[in-house]
Amino acid sequence: MNWKLINALASAGFLAVAVAMQAVYVIDEREQAIITMFGQPLRTVREPGLYLKLPLIHTLQRFDKRVLSSDAQAIEYLTLDKKRVVVDHISRWRIVDPLEFYRTARTEAGAFVRLDDIITGRLREEIAKYPFIDFVREKREAIVAAVTKDAQGLTIEQFGIELIDVRIKRLDLPREVQQSVFARMQAERQRIAKKYRAEGEERAREVRAGASKEAQIIVAKAYEQTQALMGGGDAQATAIYAEAYEKNPELYSFLRRLETYERSLAKDTTIVLDAGSELLKYFERLGPIK
Repeated sequence: MNWKLINALASAGFLAVAVAMQAVYVIDEREQAIITMFGQPLRTVREPGLYLKLPLIHTLQRFDKRVLSSDAQAIEYLTLDKKRVVVDHISRWRIVDPLEFYRTARTEAGAFVRLDDIITGRLREEIAKYPFIDFVREKREAIVAAVTKDAQGLTIEQFGIELIDVRIKRLDLPREVQQSVFARMQAERQRIAKKYRAEGEERAREVRAGASKEAQIIVAKAYEQTQALMGGGDAQATAIYAEAYEKNPELYSFLRRLETYERSLAKDTTIVLDAGSELLKYFERLGPIK
């Protein structure tokens, strides 16, 4: 048996298999590719499937067909009123022309650098059109919409990239001005708090004055009603006394004198009265006073 021949055939077989494997490639639904020969693009492959190429001559360059995102570094911008603001933006994009993308950007990293340059320049122009307060409060959506619209035409024409959208991820002030801004914000909040406290104190005084006045009115009305009730009671008592007197004046006079005796003649009391005193009228009926 000729082992040299067998080894040669085996080597040839392995080489044929390796060459065949180099000649076949698969593109799935997430990918697109271009075939180059010595660095020069030959054709674009956009549809998924099984394809052939010349081994060792043709080179396969694969590109992602899905939506990609780029997170740029935060950059400082100037607003219309010369206020400094730090903006961190992100962008979403996809490769729509692999051939143009390969010619201009080559890789996703290269595309990110070029895309970031375009977006940063457009952001700088748009932010410079608005005062700081407008940019912070209500103009951010308008700014990113304008940047996206203007950059879309440039990215497709120059790099074969479709820019889907641009978003501002974070908006902040430079570190060196944050403390002064926070101090002004704190002073403003303190001023507003003092104003509210002063208004509250004034309102409290009004409420207390109103309550005091109402209390005085209630007390006065109660006193008036008390006096009216007391006057009515005295009048009723006087009427009862008068009625009783009219029915039996002698008995009434007797009872009044007894009350006078009770109040005047305490224990161990000595009084000197004339024999004809009204006070002794009823004692005379009982006999001589001893």
